[in-house]
Amino acid sequence: MNDREILGKLAELAEQGIPVCLATIVETEGSTPREIGAKMLVGADGWTFGSVGGGCGEYQVKSAALRCLLVSGQPKLLEVDLTDDLGTRGGDVCGGKMWVFVEKTVAP
Repeated sequence: MNDREILGKLAELAEQGIPVCLATIVETEGSTPREIGAKMLVGADGWTFGSVGGGCGEYQVKSAALRCLLVSGQPKLLEVDLTDDLGTRGGDVCGGKMWVFVEKTVAP
């Protein structure tokens, strides 16, 4: 999904007055599933549009976005560690880290 699609959806939701969080990969280190600039929208009921990588890393981002949207309202820079750790014996990890900026969008 490209920026045009993400930002188009964001504009559509803003016109409807639907608050969402925008998550954007701002830095990576090592191997990551998506590149800097990849974006994902997260709605209050947990729906997503776009992707920052899938799997456990995307779940972390989605959780942080929901906290931002429903609880704090404050932006956050989230470090997502995709290196091998407990419970990942199958080697299904990318091996790097990514930093994702999560921010609540405000309808005009």
